[in-house]
Amino acid sequence: MYKEFFENRKIILFFALISCILWGSAYPAIKIGYDIFQIETSNIESKILFAGYRFVLAGLMVLTLAMFLKKSIFKMNKKQLLSLVILGLTQTSLQYAFFYIGLSYTTGVRGAILNGTGTFFSIIIAHFLYKNDKISINKIIGCIIGFIGVVLVNVTGNSLGSGFTFKGDGLIILSTFISSAATIYGKNLSQKQDTFIITGYQLFIGGVVLTVCGFSLGGSLTNFNLQSISLLIYMGLLSAIAFCLWTLLLKYNKVGKIAVFNFLTPVFGSILSAIFLNENIFNSKTIIALILVCIGIFLVNSEMSIVKNNKKIQV
Repeated sequence: MYKEFFENRKIILFFALISCILWGSAYPAIKIGYDIFQIETSNIESKILFAGYRFVLAGLMVLTLAMFLKKSIFKMNKKQLLSLVILGLTQTSLQYAFFYIGLSYTTGVRGAILNGTGTFFSIIIAHFLYKNDKISINKIIGCIIGFIGVVLVNVTGNSLGSGFTFKGDGLIILSTFISSAATIYGKNLSQKQDTFIITGYQLFIGGVVLTVCGFSLGGSLTNFNLQSISLLIYMGLLSAIAFCLWTLLLKYNKVGKIAVFNFLTPVFGSILSAIFLNENIFNSKTIIALILVCIGIFLVNSEMSIVKNNKKIQV
């Protein structure tokens, strides 16, 4: 029943769009959060602490929902617990620590573009791990077109900045690779454990590690009020919903089929930034970028077929 539901193309599109819109909204939300909590650009420690608070809250939200749904969140063996710790450390702690540090040494535009390479990593890794998820011409062309859309929506003038640096661009690429590998690891776990429990624990464990690291390095958050607390709750909620939906989609579908939707995240991030941060990006370039990303998604997900000798053959 669940398998047929989550394999439905309309459901995939709907849930993937919700996830990408929510993740895209994190772009302006993080920038607004830095301003509200008075976190300076160079204060990496407090940025990591801010991320830690967000993911601890998100994890608690998912685990609370799991308890409400009468799921046994404390019933697991040592092997299952170890798997969740590994997932939390990689998909949340390492990924976001590297991303925040890398973003401090490069431009936001380069960060958004380089973050788009995660789709390529996911599809390549899945090619070697799953017999039914091989790289095809459609996937290659679709990914290239989608990536061009991500680049187009983020590049203006000399916004790419200077040349490649490891502690900037390198760490962001490393974070996307870790995220892609962890996502596939999470997909494997979802075949044996409940999706809500996996998502809740990986967010909570990863968030706790980020919080401890942030505090240990001297990070701090100030100016807690109704506005800042509301923003933090929203950021926790967006992570909880997006990660749950994404994990459910990956549980029942091929990695390549879902991963390509990630190209929409920076596009939505740019659009939502324009709305909430008064950044002027509503122009023909943005529309073309969105069209290119949609074409890329269509190509990766399209399955043209022919009938030969009464047998359906995928091409």
